[in-house]
Amino acid sequence: MIKNIIQTFLHLLLLLLLLLPNPSKASIGIGIGVGIGIGKGNGNGNGSSKQNLNNAYKALQAWKSSITNDPLNILDTWVGPNVCSYKGIFCESSTTSYVVAGIDLNHANLQGTLVKELSLLSDITLLHLNTNNFSGTVPETFKDFTFLQELDLSNNQLSGSFPTVTLNMPSLIYLDLRFNSFKGSLPEELFNKKLDAIFLNNNQFSGEIPQSFGNSPASVINLANNKLTGNIPASFGFMSPKLKEIIFLNNQLSGCIPQGVGVFTEMQVLDLSFNSLVGHLPDSISCLQDIEVLNLGHNKLSGDISDVICSLKRLLNLTVAYNFFSGFSQECSRLFNIGFDFSDNCIPGRNLQRPEPECSLIPGGDLNCLRIPSPKPLVCATLASSIDSSSP
Repeated sequence: MIKNIIQTFLHLLLLLLLLLPNPSKASIGIGIGVGIGIGKGNGNGNGSSKQNLNNAYKALQAWKSSITNDPLNILDTWVGPNVCSYKGIFCESSTTSYVVAGIDLNHANLQGTLVKELSLLSDITLLHLNTNNFSGTVPETFKDFTFLQELDLSNNQLSGSFPTVTLNMPSLIYLDLRFNSFKGSLPEELFNKKLDAIFLNNNQFSGEIPQSFGNSPASVINLANNKLTGNIPASFGFMSPKLKEIIFLNNQLSGCIPQGVGVFTEMQVLDLSFNSLVGHLPDSISCLQDIEVLNLGHNKLSGDISDVICSLKRLLNLTVAYNFFSGFSQECSRLFNIGFDFSDNCIPGRNLQRPEPECSLIPGGDLNCLRIPSPKPLVCATLASSIDSSSP
């Protein structure tokens, strides 16, 4: 059938050429159009293209050999040299070559390790491997991923210290290592990188948050459910004002909430719960005009919750439970119906509060938290200016 169609097409072409006044021009136009179309469709590139795909074949076959369990039979498609047909592998073409540009094996439930040969895929821009069972460490050869922009290794069984090889990927903007078994301290260099998203939650990282924390341009940082200790760095107030979400939930942080928290006028989620923070809330929190979720529960905070905090217009959920607050303003009453949890504090005349003996000694009561005096609500632009002027 295909042969008959081709013959019919050629007959029509010949008839068309005979009818045209200048058949030579028509033949040139048709020749170029057909030639280019066939070249791209068959994937026939130059020598560079073949070398790229040969390297990709070696890398993927080496990786396939290291995988011990493939319950969804994804690797059944990883046969032969045409790697662009492999499930989870994505190729891109240009006028000069064909390359493997991305790997997306999210939720594949593969079990095995990450092999060093994967660095042969030096052109990839995204590597998504979340929700698998990869174990071991991240190979040092991954430093060859010079074009990689997104690295998602979340929800695996990877271990070892923080994979510093990720800091040698110059194009990386999205780093997701959450739900693994990485441990040890966080490197200073991490927060000097131009990362927009940093997800390190649900690991076993320990030690203090580096002072370089304030250098990060990220819009989202999640350090929840680790074993981080010490104070929230003072440089916290020097971070990019574009920060939208920061989560310190369930660590072992202590000390005061930095005054500079008010600089983040675009912040939407701030979760400091399940730590050991003490002292009064800084009035600068009133500058968080876009804040929707503010979770301060399960700390050792004290003092009153003021009008300037409860009057935040976009606030949908305010949690201050399990602290030592001694009162809140009338303005806070409007939040009762939208998620204001103030249980287990020391507020007189309110139900579900701590027993009186627990409220007689406020943890950290003698700690002097540096605060900018503010008898009236702070002018947020003035606050940001004062923070910038004090920046080293």
